[in-house]
Amino acid sequence: MRNACIETLLELAKQDERIVFITGDLGFGVVTPFMQQLPLQFINAGVAEQNMTGIATGMALRGKIVFTYSIGNFPTLRCLEHIRNDVCYHNANVKVVSVGGGFAYGSMGPTHHAIEDLAVMRAMPGMTVIAPGDPVETRAATRAIVEYPGPCYLRLGKAGEPTVHQAAIDFEIGRAIRMREGRDATLISTGGILQTTVRAAELLAQEGIEARVLSMHTLKPLDEEAVLAAARETRAIITIEEHSIVGGLGSAVAEVLAEADGDKVVFKRIGAPAAFSPHIGSQDYMRKRHGLTGEAIAKCVANILQVVPALSV
Repeated sequence: MRNACIETLLELAKQDERIVFITGDLGFGVVTPFMQQLPLQFINAGVAEQNMTGIATGMALRGKIVFTYSIGNFPTLRCLEHIRNDVCYHNANVKVVSVGGGFAYGSMGPTHHAIEDLAVMRAMPGMTVIAPGDPVETRAATRAIVEYPGPCYLRLGKAGEPTVHQAAIDFEIGRAIRMREGRDATLISTGGILQTTVRAAELLAQEGIEARVLSMHTLKPLDEEAVLAAARETRAIITIEEHSIVGGLGSAVAEVLAEADGDKVVFKRIGAPAAFSPHIGSQDYMRKRHGLTGEAIAKCVANILQVVPALSV
C-alpha cells in the first residue's frame, strides 16, 4: 500500500504543482524518487510532527494540497492538537497519511501499535477517514483525496500487502465496495484486513454459509445505505478491523444500526480489545493473538449463525 500511494502521488504531483509532500524524517527508501524528481514539492520536516502539521496547514491555506507522512501513531496522535486546531478548525486541505496501521509494527510494542487512530481521527470535525483494503484501493483513494477538498486521513498498511481486487474498481469516497454476495451474513471490513475477510468468507462457503463481503474503505462518511441493506437482507453483520473495537469501524456501524428503524439484526465486532497488548511480534503473530485470521473469523461467524433463525424468503 505504501508504495502504491507514493507512486500514485508522484504521478499526480508531476501534473499539479500544488501537491506538496512533507515527511517526518522517514521513508526515504520509498519517497526518494519524489524527493529527487520534485524537490520543490518535497519537505523533510524532521522528527517534529507538530511542526510538520503546522507547516502543512499554512501551505494549504495558501492554495496547496499538502500530504503529511509518517508511520503508525506519529502523524496522528503525536500531533493531534495541531490536527484538530490547525487542520480541522481551518478546514485546511491537508491529507494525513499514516503507514503501518494496526499491528504492522507489532514487534516494536504498544507505542507503535496503531489501533486507536481510526477512532480518534473519526472524531475530528470535518475529517474524512479512509482505510483502503489493498494496493488497488490505495491508488484509487490517493487519487480521490487529491480531488476531495478539506482534511483527510489515509490509513495504510506497511508494505507487501496482497492485491485483493483482480479487476478495475469503481472507487468513490463514502461508498463501500461489495466484494462477494451472500444472504447468511455480512462481513464488513476496513483497511488491510480485507484479504483475511475474503478468506473467512471462502471458508464459510465450504461449510454452506454464504457471506456477503463489504470493503468499507471509507469510515467517515460511512456508507450507511450499505449497512442498512445488509441488515435487511442478511441474518447477521460482523465488522472486522485491525483496530480497537472501540471507536472504529465496529462503532461506526453500530451507531447506524442502533438508530435505524425496523427489526434489529444480530451484530458482532471483531477487532483488538481496548487495551495495551501484552504481546509483541510480527503482524501475523499479533493478528493470531487477537483472532484476526480467516479461520478464527469464520469460526466466530459460524457460531453466531447457529443461533440466528434463517431469513424468510
